[in-house]
Amino acid sequence: MKTFWLLVRAGFRRHSTYRLALLAGMTTNSVFGIIRAYILLAALASAGASIGGYDASMAVAFVWWGQALLGTVNLWGFAEVKDRVRTGDIAIDFLRPLDPQLAYLAGDLGRAGINLIGRGIPAILLGALLFDIAWPPSGLSWAAGAVSVLLAVIVAFAGNFVINLLAFWLVEIRGITLLWMITGGLLCGLYLPVPWFPDWLRTVATWSPFPSMLQQPIDILAGRVVGAGIATSLAIQLFWVTALLALGQVVLRAGRRRLEVQGG
Repeated sequence: MKTFWLLVRAGFRRHSTYRLALLAGMTTNSVFGIIRAYILLAALASAGASIGGYDASMAVAFVWWGQALLGTVNLWGFAEVKDRVRTGDIAIDFLRPLDPQLAYLAGDLGRAGINLIGRGIPAILLGALLFDIAWPPSGLSWAAGAVSVLLAVIVAFAGNFVINLLAFWLVEIRGITLLWMITGGLLCGLYLPVPWFPDWLRTVATWSPFPSMLQQPIDILAGRVVGAGIATSLAIQLFWVTALLALGQVVLRAGRRRLEVQGG
């Protein structure tokens, strides 16, 4: 565990060196947050009522919490593991004392932490200054929201890790990565709240891990999900954390056997 937390801190320090990138990301997120907030408010005004359980303040909260978590939760994926598989450097990771999946997870948690501080918190504070935002209704909601964000980071990492490991067999996985990004961006609630989807698309999203990456923590932090619904939401996220991390271990071990067979 000491090694794991040292890697978390290293990931935090590594990404904290790019201060201008954090500022640029926060600025971009804020600009798009303003645009998206007015679009959703216009949609609610046209409907003349709440949509999918979202009133005006919850819709604004959906937008700004989404923008705040956009850099924290790695929806766009990463290429480091894929590149190391392609070059054969992944063999070095297998020789290290910490499991490669845990090592890369630790680094990603550090990345998420600095992005939450440097991009997420300033964005949500700006949104609160400009709009009437619905906040978590209780201390329990705040605490559950924090846990949900942590689980969302792990779900996104675990899914991307599995996609990266496909390079053991395919070598070039840019097409699969792009498909994962497009599908995930739609079904996680990045563009529109999942409850606003048509029934068939909402069903598809519900049976996928993508809402656990963004929609569920946003719903808790926006106060849309309360009481027993919080426990259900966290249980779903925990299921996907367990399933995807386990799948990652299976694929990692299969890839390791293939790498040894190839003499890599």
